[in-house]
Amino acid sequence: MPEKPSNSSALPPGGAEKDIAPLLKGWDYESGTINVRKIMGADGRVKVQMRLDLGLLQMEMTGRPDGLRPHGMESQLAYAQSLLADHVKQTGSPEDFAINRDQCQLLRDEAMMYYHRYLSLFVLEDFVEVVRDTLRNMEALDFTVAYADNQADKIALEQYRPYLVMMNTRAAASLLHQNGDLSGALRRVRVGLDDIEAFFEKWNKPEAFAASNEVRILRDFEKDLRKKIPPDPLEGLQTQLKEAIRQEHYERAAQLRDQIRKQTEKR
Repeated sequence: MPEKPSNSSALPPGGAEKDIAPLLKGWDYESGTINVRKIMGADGRVKVQMRLDLGLLQMEMTGRPDGLRPHGMESQLAYAQSLLADHVKQTGSPEDFAINRDQCQLLRDEAMMYYHRYLSLFVLEDFVEVVRDTLRNMEALDFTVAYADNQADKIALEQYRPYLVMMNTRAAASLLHQNGDLSGALRRVRVGLDDIEAFFEKWNKPEAFAASNEVRILRDFEKDLRKKIPPDPLEGLQTQLKEAIRQEHYERAAQLRDQIRKQTEKR
């Protein structure tokens, strides 16, 4: 007679070292905030951790965030791209190449890993890596839209493009600002807004642009950047000139006119 399955709740020996509570001690979860940190892994490589309410996520800094190599490649996307390359090599054209629902789901699951990492890296102000990961996820979107054999799979990732553009824009503009190129940062924000507007026009929803949360975030970011523009000394002199004339301080006004003329000639 076969033995009945045991109802014992006894745990296997040696489970204590698997308890993650010591890792979380002193790092409390804070609702409404993104709690992240970098740590040195046992393999000597830096990892990024995101604190969750019931634990944490740990991600590699480069390559696929979970450290795996699907089919021996850097990512599931890289593998799918290799299938396309093989198809083109065999047929001479990408025509008739398609990825099925299971493959699309794998790409979506993988994109979520990169999302968690670029969000964490943005909080840590590692903007170069944020640009890298957001561009990578946009590449996954482009691939899915081009080759998914099901319309629902094409839309499933594409709906997140405005968010990706917004995060990529903020990171790229932040890098320009850090390097002292404030005007370049402002231009980069404008490019991001134009890209989001083009997205909504492509999907025949131009009215959604004004209501977009991503657009609001970029416009607020743009305002913050503009506040950091140093005041134009010429504008300051012109303001002083108007005040001097108003108060009938004509000698002072003449001096200011001379300074304005010199500033204008310099420019």
